Amino acid sequence: MSETTSVIDASSGAESRPTATSQPRVQFVGTGPGDPSLLTIAAVRAINAAQVIVLTCPAHRDLVESDVLALHDEVRIVPAGISAEEFDEQAEADLTAELVDSARRGLDVVRLVSGDPFLDGDVAAEAAALAKADIDVDVMPGISPLTSVPEYAGVTLHGHDVQLIGPTAAKRDFQEEGHPWARRGLIVARVTAGQVPLLVDHAIESGRDQDEPAVLTRHGATTEQVSTTTTLAALPKVLPASRVESDEMVHVVIGRVAEGPSREELDWYESKPLFGWSVLIPRTRDHSAILPSRLQAYGAHSFDVPTISMEPPRTPQQMDKAIRGLVEGRYEWVVFTSANAVRAVTEKLDAIGLDARAYSGLRIAAIFDSTVDALTKQGVRPDLIPTGEQSTAALADVFPAFDDVLDPINRVFVPRADIATESLSAQLSDLGWEVEDIIGYRTVRAAPPPAETRDAIKTGKFDAVAFTSSTTVRNLVGIAGKPHKYTVVAAIGARTAETCEEHGLHVDVVASEPTLPALADALADFAAHRRDDLIAKGSPVVRPSQRRRRGRRSR
Repeated sequence: MSETTSVIDASSGAESRPTATSQPRVQFVGTGPGDPSLLTIAAVRAINAAQVIVLTCPAHRDLVESDVLALHDEVRIVPAGISAEEFDEQAEADLTAELVDSARRGLDVVRLVSGDPFLDGDVAAEAAALAKADIDVDVMPGISPLTSVPEYAGVTLHGHDVQLIGPTAAKRDFQEEGHPWARRGLIVARVTAGQVPLLVDHAIESGRDQDEPAVLTRHGATTEQVSTTTTLAALPKVLPASRVESDEMVHVVIGRVAEGPSREELDWYESKPLFGWSVLIPRTRDHSAILPSRLQAYGAHSFDVPTISMEPPRTPQQMDKAIRGLVEGRYEWVVFTSANAVRAVTEKLDAIGLDARAYSGLRIAAIFDSTVDALTKQGVRPDLIPTGEQSTAALADVFPAFDDVLDPINRVFVPRADIATESLSAQLSDLGWEVEDIIGYRTVRAAPPPAETRDAIKTGKFDAVAFTSSTTVRNLVGIAGKPHKYTVVAAIGARTAETCEEHGLHVDVVASEPTLPALADALADFAAHRRDDLIAKGSPVVRPSQRRRRGRRSR
């Protein structure tokens, strides 16, 4: 067994937290059906603490880059890249050797497994090999696609005898005789699209009625999910119409639901108001995960395009002087109006070897969730945040007036962008404070996105665009051109909407209040009413991007 390695802080003589585990260990972590929000709390903690993460499918790469996770600063990602077809004895041996070596070096090792490790993943041999090598094994169960995807498709498994058939078992059953499937109840199988004809033959040979209902689901538990209800015999006919690649994994449910609501009545996921919508988010560096997460909750998938880049001020002397004053106790308050301002000050503190402890003794005011998040990541909790509306005016309304008895210092430091107005400083001055309004960073237009993205914007391949500020409107039009006339335009507030119209864009949605959740809610409400209108008119319910080449615009 390896011994615990500790680091001694020479300046304090204190022993820090151990940097390695005392007993070699590998954690097999179930990742669920692919949606990061379905990771268990235990899985998130294990992945975030891991120093080595082994990926064994392309979907794992997207998962570890998700906003849901906050990976270890020095984590090493090992893309084993093993597909089911390539997983031979040598590949398994190489992967096990990698796990053993990393664990013996005292590192926290996580081996990601799609779905549930012991239900969906063929990892028993790996776990046994690790145990023989005197490596501890932890297994963190995950949500299995075999049970979750039918639920996402509106199929209830409750009250039925259910047989679950994973890819390995299905392949064995198709190749070997003597493995019939259940004649009654429900069958849930996860196979490749190319195996669907074999699935149909095997099910019928097992005694299933060829006219039994069947549901085929592609891209289960994602915002690209498509479920088709048909019969067992007709399943292969669904695939050519869907243009499915032969090696794509699909889920098939076979059997009658004798009682209870129908699948159409339980179709909660694909009936979300923004389901399948592709929403473009022109963003600044001051970017929050709130809007993408909220849109995903409504069934949309978002695509970010950077429109603004942050650069140091042209004359940094004022900022340098302000940072010295912050450290020397020159200020009573520091006011942050954006996450970029937090980053600008943090970078200056880093440059002189300081951290968030430099804020000790200061009072901090902030607006916007993204600003508060940026401060929290630095270990700083703001003393003053306006409730409700997040704006400089709202902050000024709740900011305390200077009191020469209670306040030992009368100065306030306000780091801001070069394009920001000085209205807040004037309002704080009216309250008796001496305000040092300092340009902490410059905002410049970002480089144009790739040609493919510019083409998608101009030709209407996005269903909607969500503008979060006037600056993002101006910069997106400048670097990528105007969105297509059939693309739904959503604005976070009246001023942003005015800027859209100034640039020739028809605004369909304006948030009820200038917040990211309200913007997502307003877009979802628009989509729901649009869907209801199309149904009432007897028109097909298609996304805006699917109507872009038709003659008349439908809103």
